Amino acid sequence: MRKRALITGASRGIGAAAARALARAGYDLFLVCKSSGKVMEGLGRELAEQYGIFCETALCDVSDAGQVETMMKQAGEIHVLVNNAGISHTGLLTDMSPAQWHQVLDTNLSSLFYTCRLAVPRMVRRKEGRIINVSSIWGNVGASMEVAYSASKGGVNSFTRALARELAPSGISVNGIAFGVIDTDMNACFSQEELAALMEEIPAGRMGSVQEAGELIRMLAQAPAYLTGQIITMDGGWT
Repeated sequence: MRKRALITGASRGIGAAAARALARAGYDLFLVCKSSGKVMEGLGRELAEQYGIFCETALCDVSDAGQVETMMKQAGEIHVLVNNAGISHTGLLTDMSPAQWHQVLDTNLSSLFYTCRLAVPRMVRRKEGRIINVSSIWGNVGASMEVAYSASKGGVNSFTRALARELAPSGISVNGIAFGVIDTDMNACFSQEELAALMEEIPAGRMGSVQEAGELIRMLAQAPAYLTGQIITMDGGWT
């Protein structure tokens, strides 16, 4: 039986690149995003035609537990879960509203609880599964003006390590990837001058590509089960 991967935040950026990499490796796909349904459906059709895989799509706000429960019922049997959906917020902590704080934490961190609690039981019954959580270097070290984002990704890292310990006896691996600056729409808030200054700080001298990010996710999906509980940093040597 061909394995099936569920990817959140799959309409663009790292999520779409992960979908391409996993489709190329022969995985069937269940792609999820909040609002870009037509874009995601087009990606699904393209990958199904190109690689001969089966692809379904669903709209879901992963910060909403009820929507996630409905989506996970539709998804059915999942062998690889990629928790990629995320949002950022830039600004002083004192300027954030409670609603903004909760939106970042619910989208970036609570969503992992919502998806994993429903995907894990079937993985445990099979004694097999891969969970890959997309994090950030700011979850490792923190970033000024991005306190909520940093806190949420720090939570992702701890969630990953703890769940890996819980599920290791069942043969399920749980790993995270702390990405540095990847060339996605999330960086649109930076000016060209700011991006140039940022590139000077990165030893590799450039942003990472979404293709590189997607390929690392594919590698973790196919890694030995003994690799678990790790936060793998991919940042061009920056931190």
